Amino acid sequence: MKRGCAGDIARRAWALCWEGMVGPGAVFIHPQGIEAYRYPAECPFKTERAGMTAGILRSMGLLSGDHRWVCEPGPASRAELERFHTASYLDALERAQRGDLDADALFLGLGTEDCPVFHGMYEYATLACGGTLAGARLVLSGDAYVAFNPSGGFHHAAPAMAGGFCYINDIVIACLELAAAGKRVFCLDLDVHHGDGVQDAFYQRSDVMTVSMHESGKTLFPGGGFPDEIGAGEGRGYNVNIGLPVGTYDEPYLRAFRKLVVPLLEAYEPDVVTLEVGMDGLSGDPLAHLNLTNNAYADAVSTVVEAGRPVLITGGGGYNPQKTARGWALVWRVACGEDDPGGMDHALGGVMLESTDWHGGLRDRVLVPDQKQVARVNPAIDAVIAATKATVFPLHGL
Repeated sequence: MKRGCAGDIARRAWALCWEGMVGPGAVFIHPQGIEAYRYPAECPFKTERAGMTAGILRSMGLLSGDHRWVCEPGPASRAELERFHTASYLDALERAQRGDLDADALFLGLGTEDCPVFHGMYEYATLACGGTLAGARLVLSGDAYVAFNPSGGFHHAAPAMAGGFCYINDIVIACLELAAAGKRVFCLDLDVHHGDGVQDAFYQRSDVMTVSMHESGKTLFPGGGFPDEIGAGEGRGYNVNIGLPVGTYDEPYLRAFRKLVVPLLEAYEPDVVTLEVGMDGLSGDPLAHLNLTNNAYADAVSTVVEAGRPVLITGGGGYNPQKTARGWALVWRVACGEDDPGGMDHALGGVMLESTDWHGGLRDRVLVPDQKQVARVNPAIDAVIAATKATVFPLHGL
């Protein structure tokens, strides 16, 4: 993959789409009625981020036009949820939202600080999952080249355990749908937290390759995702963890991405890519310790689009709602091949939610690291790159 500006890269991939070589369009997924649900006010997870993203894009005219539309699917069915989650867990989840929270529910992670019980939480989780599953089916049918569900991305949920604001693991369920159709899936997770639920689901499989770029488990929840966690059995070498040091900024982040993710993506030759784009790696996020701008996410997304495979994108973390919504709006624009980075490197966020005062405002300004940060981060990133190359690359002929 040759490097280029985000707009040029995405436009080349979209040119293939228009020639009928890939799917015919981009779909923004916003499940019916999902805006009615909220986590408790004191919880840092804000469901309204997806609606804020839609508002920005609508005000800029980026949700309509040729080869682009909005899809409003319904919830995932009980049978679809049980492809991954246990029936007893789903029963407990339904009971808990009605106020029936017993000791067994606490053992399932419900009623904790990061998985609070609230009215409609089961309906919200099934709607979010239904959106991601709809995106997977649009990709499978050839109706979408890019499908983006900002309400998805709940990568911590286990078959019978909630965790990290996640009740239903929509990513796993979507990947299972794609794999059941005979597709090789490259599941890339850019959330600042390690995607432990997804890793565990596919740890012994090779038809879904999981790659997680996250803040090191030494300093952040959920505490795993280390370089030696590479899969087992048939899945050995198909689970990759890229743990990043505190203070990681754009340049070393993208260096790790290009040296590790890009070669693995090329070697695996997937039929489809799933991409979790949590925005909690952004500088100043209250729950993490990286120092990224949304330009890093835009560059990473453009690289994935350049690979020429259909892409299913979800949201995820991101605990500054305004920054998160703006970052997701930029992700959509880049994925659709409409981004033009010229003159935007020093944007101060002129497009703040509904304002379109300045065309370049979706992009963050460049953050210049100080010398102490450079001296601390770069050797750690080099060590991560070396460790991953030593443990995983030989298994893929790299």
